[in-house]
Amino acid sequence: MPTEQYHEPAQELSEETRTFARMIQSMIEEADAINWYEQRISVEKDKAAKAIMTNAQKEEFKHFSMDLEFLLRKKSDWKTMIQTVVGKSGDIVKNAEKGEDKID
Repeated sequence: MPTEQYHEPAQELSEETRTFARMIQSMIEEADAINWYEQRISVEKDKAAKAIMTNAQKEEFKHFSMDLEFLLRKKSDWKTMIQTVVGKSGDIVKNAEKGEDKID
């Protein structure tokens, strides 16, 4: 079954690159699900339905986080940037610029 996740011929890509593409696509899908639940939760009036959606969204956070961690373990430059920006106080842009300086 063809997909649009590859921008180069799939048969020319290494298995590692194809796995990377699959995980990126999975992370995108999890982010989409988080967004959809966020929108649904924000307008839902029924408390029970809202609680179920909130619970489901938490599962998507878990899946997104696992996908991200897998990718960070495979891409050291990405991990360096994440560690320099995420969870750090101060100016986000300046932190990102410091991260860029650490990447070859």
